[in-house]
Order: sequence, then structure tokens, then C-alpha cells
Amino acid sequence: MKLKKSELKDFLDEKVNLYNHPKFIESDPIQIPHLFSRKEDIEIAGFLTATIAWGNRKSIIKNANRMMDLLDHSPFEFITQHEASDLEKLTPFVHRTFNGSDFMQFIKSLNNIYKNHHGLESVFAQHAEPKSLQNSIHQFKKVFFEQPHLERTQKHISDPLKNSAAKRINMFLRWMVRNDNNGVDFGIWQSLNSSQLSCPLDVHSGNVARKLGLLKRKQNDGKALDELDSALRKLDASDPVKYDFALFGLGVFEGF
Repeated sequence: MKLKKSELKDFLDEKVNLYNHPKFIESDPIQIPHLFSRKEDIEIAGFLTATIAWGNRKSIIKNANRMMDLLDHSPFEFITQHEASDLEKLTPFVHRTFNGSDFMQFIKSLNNIYKNHHGLESVFAQHAEPKSLQNSIHQFKKVFFEQPHLERTQKHISDPLKNSAAKRINMFLRWMVRNDNNGVDFGIWQSLNSSQLSCPLDVHSGNVARKLGLLKRKQNDGKALDELDSALRKLDASDPVKYDFALFGLGVFEGF
């Protein structure tokens, strides 16, 4: 499907308006952080949910809810005030390759981030570049694993500087940074802005982007993300990631 740039922008803007709507929340993992009102609870719930956001959406939502149950529905309080013995109940948790040991490690790493690095927003904001947060994600991974940790858990945080599209962290950053005034994305991180965000590139958004001529590269990797980023920035430099709603919606809901 080849559209002129102005037609393509109109087509995608229309789809953004259709899908960037509170109804979207009902079937999306973003519903989990929407259970909370405190900033720290929202960002921790969002981060943990995004971490396991691969596979079937129903099972992602079910297991993210299970995570919140295990954290007594007070993620920030649990992370900052737990005793070592409180972690034992996390052992049976499993979502695909993310298991109880990984979950415990995440709790310890998040504890370190809130106690010694002023929280998640501060860590990501520290290394932000004017039009990219990919180096921020790379630096975040270093901080996240600066303490003794299980080698196996490292695979659950992607590194864009190793050519990963880092879909799940880019999705989490969209949730936290982008203020859509529509009640879907939160926009609670004031130190970053939408122009720095990248589209969470997955099989759906990648396939639709290729059909629309926004992306030529075959793999959904870091190089493909750069290519898609620059195409979306030409359509809207201040809020390129809004097109995630259009690409994802076209792929998942319309089988485009």
C-alpha cells in the first residue's frame, strides 16, 4: 500500500484518534498500572508489566495481575520495605521464561534504584539525548544490574546498543512519558518528553510499517527501530510514538 506522505499522515492520524482512546485499555496490559494512583506504584507496576509483555495478551494481563497480588497491591511499599523472607512467596511465579528467581532479582534491583538512585525516572532521565532514549536504556541496564545478580536475569532487560529493538522498555517509556490527554498513556515523567520516545517495535507494528513503506529492514532489531523512528519523526517530530497506536491497532485489531 503506497500512499503519498500527506495521505499516509492523514491515514495514520485517523487511526491514532481511533485507538488512542480509553477503550484501548480494556484489552491492553497498560490496564495494570492504571490500577494505581501513586506515581511510584504506577511506574513500578508499569515496569514489571512491560517486562513480561510478550506472548498472548490475556496471559500477560493475568500474570501481571498475579505479580501485583504477590506485591500486596502496594508495589512501591513492597519494594522499599520488604524483608528477605517476604521474597520467598515470589518463587512459584512464572511467565514464559521469566520465573520467580528473576522476579526476586527485579525486586532487589528496584529497591537499589529507589534507595540509591532517586527512582526509575531519574535513572532514565540522566542519560537522555534530545531525540533518543536508547542510550538511556543501555545505561539503565547497567544500573539495574550493578548489584550482585543472577546471570540469567540479564536477558529480561534489552540493550539497544547491542542492536535490540527493546520493544518492552520502549513501550514502558511511552506509558510513563507521553501525555496523550486521553487517559491511556500516563505522562507522569516530567523530566522527559514525547519527542525523545521510540516506537515499541514488535511483529505487528513491524509488519504494518513495512506494508505502508515506513520500514524496509526485514528484522525487528535496533537498526529497524532507527529506520522506523526517522520515518515517524518526519510525520510528527514532537510525538512520533503516537503512531504506535495506529500501527499496533491496524495489525492486531484490523489484521492489516
